[in-house]
Amino acid sequence: MRSIRCCVIDDEPLALALIKDYVEKTPFLQLVNAFPSASSAIKTIIEEDIDLVFLDIQMSELNGTEFARVVPPHCRVIFVTAFDKYALEAFRVNALDYLLKPVNYSEFMEAANKALRWFVMEERANAQGDVEDCIIVKSEYKLVQIPIDDILYIEGLKDYVKIYLEGAGGCIMSLMSMKTFESGLPSSRFMRVHRSFIVQMSKVRMIERNRIVFGKQYIPISDTYKNAFNEYVSKHILSSLKDE
Repeated sequence: MRSIRCCVIDDEPLALALIKDYVEKTPFLQLVNAFPSASSAIKTIIEEDIDLVFLDIQMSELNGTEFARVVPPHCRVIFVTAFDKYALEAFRVNALDYLLKPVNYSEFMEAANKALRWFVMEERANAQGDVEDCIIVKSEYKLVQIPIDDILYIEGLKDYVKIYLEGAGGCIMSLMSMKTFESGLPSSRFMRVHRSFIVQMSKVRMIERNRIVFGKQYIPISDTYKNAFNEYVSKHILSSLKDE
């Protein structure tokens, strides 16, 4: 069974001890360390290849949502907190789950199993070939694996992204920022052409009046990204067309 290397962070000693105990009694979780503050955990999280952090939110010095933004990309977070008001913010930083104190072992196991499924899916995707062959996103309450080659373009809508796929009638929505999503895409294949749009350049079939055409969808190329886009087009355009 896949072993998940974990840390627990909570400034309440009783809560810290409880989650630490839950981790230690769960066969596929390996406790690396437990910390009374986020600041004291940073060095371990970065240097010791931690997979998963069980993290309180309301803490002194550095709160949980702030800390979640600085952990390495491969490290996932499950929040454990007494307050439900931070749930939306938690999913904005791609938390795997959000547990409300007091947490019983059944609730803890449900979240831990969700994390296990995530890491198993990620390893399975990597084993199939290049790590860039697919991505896994959270859509509603499901984890969805998306072949990168199927992506036409991504549209950003405030706190969400909409992922449009080739040959699909609809789109996949996920609660994350465009910046986060863009960081998971191979830069050699995707280009930001507008603050709200990222396109897979190999899928572009038509450019009309400074817009990319995908069927009935017209994607504008903003001034900010126009030079990079034009440079790409210039490298791929036939020499006879350049002379016109």
